[in-house]
Amino acid sequence: MVLLLPLGLAALWAGGSADPLREAETALQSGDVASAIRLYREFLKSYPNAAEIRSNLGAALVQNGQFAAAITEYNIALQQLPNNPRVRMNLALAYYKLGRLPEAVEHLQALHKLQPLELKPALLLADCMLETNQPAQAVEVLAPLREEYPDDHAVVYVLGMALMKDNRTREAQLLLDRILSDGESAESAFLLGQSELLRNDLAAAAGHLARAVELDPKMPWVHTLYGQALKAAGKLEEATVQFNEELKVNPYDFTANTEIALLLLQDGKPDDALAHIAMALQVRPNDAGALYQRASIHLTQGLTEQARQELDQLLRDYPNFSEAHAALARVYYKLKRTADGDREAAEARRVREEAQKQIEQKRNPPPAEKP
Repeated sequence: MVLLLPLGLAALWAGGSADPLREAETALQSGDVASAIRLYREFLKSYPNAAEIRSNLGAALVQNGQFAAAITEYNIALQQLPNNPRVRMNLALAYYKLGRLPEAVEHLQALHKLQPLELKPALLLADCMLETNQPAQAVEVLAPLREEYPDDHAVVYVLGMALMKDNRTREAQLLLDRILSDGESAESAFLLGQSELLRNDLAAAAGHLARAVELDPKMPWVHTLYGQALKAAGKLEEATVQFNEELKVNPYDFTANTEIALLLLQDGKPDDALAHIAMALQVRPNDAGALYQRASIHLTQGLTEQARQELDQLLRDYPNFSEAHAALARVYYKLKRTADGDREAAEARRVREEAQKQIEQKRNPPPAEKP
C-alpha cells in the first residue's frame, strides 16, 4: 500500500508537480515497479526528508528484489520516524529476506516490546529465534499469544516446535494433541515427525514428514527435518533432495545449508560447500559448527594459513571445542610446526577426556552422604 503524500509536502508540490507520486502509485498498481522506483527517487531529490515516501521507495525496491537498497531507504526513514511500526516492520522483513537474522531480530524485538500481542511481528521474531537456535526465547515470545489466539494454527505450530527444540516435550505434546483434535494437517504431521525423530524412530519420523511434505510442500522447515530423518537412515541422495527443496522455500535455512555443505564436501566440491556455509553464517555468524566447517573447507582447498587463523579465532571463543583443537593440530603439522601441533593434539585429548568424565559422572553420580 502506498502512503498518501503528507499535507505539507502536497502543498509544496503543487501546480501539477505532484505527478511523480501519482504516476508512481499507478506504476505500482500496473506492476511497473522499475518506473515507480524511478519516480519516487525523482521526488526525493527535491524532498529528501519525506520519510513516508522514502518508506514507499523501500517497499518498491523490495518488490523488485533489491533488498539491500531497500534496507538503506528504510533505515533513513526510520531515523525520521523512529516510532513508526510499519517502517520498522518493513525493515525487519527486508533483513529477514536477506538472511540477516540478527539485525531482523533487533527490530522485531523493538516492535514486540511495544506491541507484545501483535501476531505478525511475534511470529516472525519466534521464527528468527528458532533459526538462530534460541528455542527458549521463541517460547517466551509465543506463550502469551497462545491464550490470545487459541485457534491460530501458526502460533500452535511454531510454539510446539520451539517447545520440542527446548526439550519441553510434555508441553509440546499437549499442543500436538490440540492440533490432532482438529484432524490431519501438515502442521500435525510435522510435529509428529519431529517428536518421532527426537525418539530416534527414524521410520516413523520419515513417514510423518513425508506426509507433511505432501500436504504442504512450502511449509517452513519441513523439507529440512525430512532430510535429517532420511540422512540419519543412511539415505543420503534422498536427503540431499529434501535439503535442496528447503532452500527453494528459504535459501537461508541454516540447517539445510550446513547439511548440504557437508554432503558437497564429501563429494569433493569444496567451492560449492563454502557457498552454503557462507549462507549459514549470515544467519548465525557466531555458530561454532559452521565456523569449524568453513575452516575445514579452507583446509581442503589448501588454504592452510587461512584455516589456521580461523581455527585459532574459533578456539579463543570456544576453547573446549575438541574437534577444532584436533584440526588445528593437523594444520600445524602441515606447516611443519610440530611443537604447536603436539600442543593442540594434547589439548584435544584433554578436552575429550574431560567431556567423557562429565558424562560418566552424570551416569554414575556419587552416593549422597548420610546425615
